[in-house]
Amino acid sequence: MRAVTGATTSGELRLHNLLRLLRAAHDRGGEATRSELTRDLGLARGTAAVLVADLTDARLAQERPAPQRARGRPTALLGPHPDGPLALAVDLREDGWTIATAELGGAVAVREERPHAVYPPEAVLGGLAAAIDRQLADLGSRVVGVGVAIPGPIRDGRVVDIPHLSWRDVPAADILRAGALPVLIGNDATLAGLAEARRGALHGTALGLHLHVDFDLGGALLVDGDPLHGARGTAGEFGHMPLLGSGLRCDCGTTGCWALQVGATALLRATGARLEPGRGRADAARILARAADGDPGCTAALDEVARALGTGTAALVNALDPQRVTLSGLGTRLHAQATEAFADAYRDGLMAFHRDRPPPVLPTALGTDAILIGASELAFDAFLTPEGLTAWTAGPA
Repeated sequence: MRAVTGATTSGELRLHNLLRLLRAAHDRGGEATRSELTRDLGLARGTAAVLVADLTDARLAQERPAPQRARGRPTALLGPHPDGPLALAVDLREDGWTIATAELGGAVAVREERPHAVYPPEAVLGGLAAAIDRQLADLGSRVVGVGVAIPGPIRDGRVVDIPHLSWRDVPAADILRAGALPVLIGNDATLAGLAEARRGALHGTALGLHLHVDFDLGGALLVDGDPLHGARGTAGEFGHMPLLGSGLRCDCGTTGCWALQVGATALLRATGARLEPGRGRADAARILARAADGDPGCTAALDEVARALGTGTAALVNALDPQRVTLSGLGTRLHAQATEAFADAYRDGLMAFHRDRPPPVLPTALGTDAILIGASELAFDAFLTPEGLTAWTAGPA
């Protein structure tokens, strides 16, 4: 939960206000001045000054000079402390993983990227657990939590099902357990949407739809910045909706899944390339490059997949009525390289009353970091609590 509870004693009130100020600085990306935060939180100036000093003494946050835009008194921005808390963020994909750190405020720095060549989940997750342990040993006590994005539905720390990899009911959180630190696991597309809502093109949007395209497709519906998780935590499997009437059989057990016609695997299928579960990312990139160079076969494949993306997006807009739609992963390339094919299919698929003012479809504002940022938010949400802050201030200096 992002909300900070109320307080009844003076100590609880101090902790409550510290958390409010730190949460606000984090949500504003470390780009808000003390005066802006003081005004937005309704704090007295003297109280804010004491709180900023407390945050600095605890190595939680620190002010830095703001860029001077006009004459007047210099201002300072409240942002991450150079020795402050870090989240370890992991983007686990079918064919590799990326591990990064994130500071309060959301800035990420990649520390390791590595392919993995085996599919049994115990082997993949065991190798990832060892990599996480190495990073934790190097970073020490600054790490306050680990957020892991996985390309499949997640429930209670378990991977419910990644059909094309035959991963079913995998106890991922138990395998990845990192000592006393919380290891929090989420679906990659959902976390990309969370990041977009908090720091990207869906920020400030009351109802937004995010779609993440990789080998296939998933997403999230976000209400006031938070994803809807569903009754059992597995909402957002838009790729497994039979939206286009295809007769293709999906590994998930359904016929006609939208994801079979959108993503890297769909590009490979459309060009007759060899299909191997969780492989072919480089081949899909080559298809896009050849399409950009005018190769007719690759251009036809690109247009086919972009049309499928546009038609399915329109179906979701008709059903969900979002204010805007964002795309990440391969979706940004499909949208950018086959703009006309996507736009025509999107418009044709909309109900008539949507066409005068269709929800805009926008590329991610976060680039390739969207999933990592979302994973880091899982860790910081767990840290920015009374328990998390108390544990930090009681830890080693």
